[in-house]
Amino acid sequence: MAESRAETDVYVVEPLLPQRLRRPSDLLRFFATLVVLGAVILLALVAKQTLIGLEEDVKEGTELVPLLSRIAAFLGGAAVLVVPAAFAVERVFHRDGLRVAEGLIAAIVGMAGSFLLGQWLVGGNVDDLRVLLTGNRDIEPLNTLLTSVVAYATAVRISRRPTWRMLMWTTIALYILAFFSGRQITLPSAIVTVVVGMAIGYATLYGVGSPNTRPPGSAVVAALRKLSFSVVSARRIEDDHQGSRRYAIGLRDGTSLDVTVLDRDRQVAGLPYRLWRRIRLNSETRRRAIRSLRAELEREALMAYAAQAAGASTPRLLGTSEIGTEAALLAYEHIETRPLDGVPDAEIDDALLAQIWEQVELLQVQRLAHRRLTGDSIHLDRAGRVVLTDARSGEIAAGDLLLRLDVAQLLTYLALRVGPERSVRAAAAVMGPEALAAALPLLQRIALTRETRAALAKQKNLLAALREQIVALKPEGKVEEIRLERFRPRTLITIIASTIAAYIVLSQLSQVDVYQVITTANWAWSGLALVASFGSFVAAALMLRGFVPEPLPLWRTVLVQFASSFVKLVAPPAVGAVAINTRYLQKRGITPASAVASVGASQLIMLVFHIALLLLFAYITGSTTTTSFTPSRGLVVALLAIALLVVVVLGVPPVRRMLTSRLRKLFGNVLPRLLDVLQSPLKMIEAGVGTLMITITFVACLNACVAAFGGEISFTAVAVVYLTANAIGSAAPTPGGLGAVEAALILGLIAAGVPREVATSAVLLYRLLTFWLPVLPGWASFTYLQRHESL
Repeated sequence: MAESRAETDVYVVEPLLPQRLRRPSDLLRFFATLVVLGAVILLALVAKQTLIGLEEDVKEGTELVPLLSRIAAFLGGAAVLVVPAAFAVERVFHRDGLRVAEGLIAAIVGMAGSFLLGQWLVGGNVDDLRVLLTGNRDIEPLNTLLTSVVAYATAVRISRRPTWRMLMWTTIALYILAFFSGRQITLPSAIVTVVVGMAIGYATLYGVGSPNTRPPGSAVVAALRKLSFSVVSARRIEDDHQGSRRYAIGLRDGTSLDVTVLDRDRQVAGLPYRLWRRIRLNSETRRRAIRSLRAELEREALMAYAAQAAGASTPRLLGTSEIGTEAALLAYEHIETRPLDGVPDAEIDDALLAQIWEQVELLQVQRLAHRRLTGDSIHLDRAGRVVLTDARSGEIAAGDLLLRLDVAQLLTYLALRVGPERSVRAAAAVMGPEALAAALPLLQRIALTRETRAALAKQKNLLAALREQIVALKPEGKVEEIRLERFRPRTLITIIASTIAAYIVLSQLSQVDVYQVITTANWAWSGLALVASFGSFVAAALMLRGFVPEPLPLWRTVLVQFASSFVKLVAPPAVGAVAINTRYLQKRGITPASAVASVGASQLIMLVFHIALLLLFAYITGSTTTTSFTPSRGLVVALLAIALLVVVVLGVPPVRRMLTSRLRKLFGNVLPRLLDVLQSPLKMIEAGVGTLMITITFVACLNACVAAFGGEISFTAVAVVYLTANAIGSAAPTPGGLGAVEAALILGLIAAGVPREVATSAVLLYRLLTFWLPVLPGWASFTYLQRHESL
């Protein structure tokens, strides 16, 4: 700790401020330039012919006015060196030579980096990029001088000086024009050079750091004195949750202030998380990712004044002020309080819960959303009264959704402290059952603060318990569904995986003459494959009927299986079938728990059959001498590897707990359901036959597809290939296992001795019959079943 003299007899006790800071904004700008660089290169590769035509037009134009081209070359070449030198002299005269030194470091790094990058482009195996940047001429891929100048201009932050910024970019434009007209640089090379120079400049700024421009405590005291506060002491205290500095200020009349300082360089702290939330959440719930210092100051001040006008118990805002150009402050009256997080659970009685909800109700009446009702923003003063703090995240004139989100957040936080029953009872006593019913659909993890979501990880069933308490309180209330997320991370993973899978499938199609595949396929075998494919839907219907003690109509159940093939286009393979079948059973009057148990039982038995058949067919194949496919040794190695992976995964406690909870949810009621099925021999036979038929029909379909192109392979070998590929496809996050299934089937058939061309053609025909062709009847079935309220 250090003490610095501010003004007469006032010392500011605060840690020594660092001389240099690594600003998050410089790192974000660096990553932004990398994104722009990638976009520029991709766009230039796509528009290569347009760029070639533009170069030819410029060449013809410069030949018409050669004198103008020479003048531009002279001015650009001279000015691009003169302007940076003049700026350096100006900075040195103003005793800012350190900034010039940073610029020189960036220029040196830019020169070395562009040279090395150019050498790699010339000598590396990136011909398309080299031709794009050089135009297939003997010139530098990246202009070394221009890279250095741009890196220098970026590192000295010349963009903050409007006059110098205009001069700098004018000279850079003249330099590019001169070299471009003289065919010494291409347009893509010029743009890439500028972007690379900017990236190096920002990387240098972040690497060496920037001078700390945050005003010290003495400047804070000076700003408070301009607001007519008689400051006699100042002490730096713990920063708030957003990283803003806080000071405890003593005044001459014996009172105190709590001062929050907003530093400009902290405005982008946590920006990646805010951007992610802004992209992921719907527009009404998200906050602006970036605000200016002035906007942040006005936002917090306005919320503080509005809360005071609403009669809520909050610290009074007594003054605001900017501190130069790099910071601003807000001065609140000091109240001796302690956060609710520091209060033991046993001390949180019903009277305190009522006080908290009364304060929230005052805000809600005036349409004020707090947006951070957690234990560190709810405080208790010495008399035990509730005080709400941290108004910076709030919203005035808030919509209904934001107000309901506040209720959902506070309900969840208090439930973590005192339990769902007490939390709901206290809220209902103040806010009324209607307010809780309105907040019911917003009891979602995504709607809560980061701290609350982390606490919920230890009490995973808390939200469900809260919902049950609210429904019991107001069972007749109609709950509307609200989707807060634009998309889920799982959806993003599925899209990326689907893109990769589509690339794999398209690359396979590019190696096959589709017309030849259609014309050379044996139509008899193809017809048999088609019959086997459609037989699998009947088998799936029989399997589902076998695991449901209640009667199900056969053909309507078959239509449900066709509908699940349509859903596979937008969901991983197992997920779509489970969801459709569960929904179908519920519509048939079966309770949700029994429906989930029936589908879970069918999936469990299907898994057992799958493993048993894989082992059986692998054993038969390995002991058969009439085929070249002998995977017995490989099977042993694969099983050992799988066993080792299972041991390692189950050896990690968090993973083991996650798997156990998931399996318990899926198969928790399976055993009672299986016992119901075992009481009916007819149902047992139907379930067994259906489960076995699913595998047999798919294996027969794949076997017929191989035979359709003249391939010769044993049925058991095809079964091993199918069962292995199906397991891989079930684990893939892509719709229908797209990409993963094709690759596994082709590799498996090739390993079994089928020629690559025949294997690829057979797999494409198989996927056409089992995945793509059923989509149209699946869509018709889905529509029909929805119209008749069966889904």
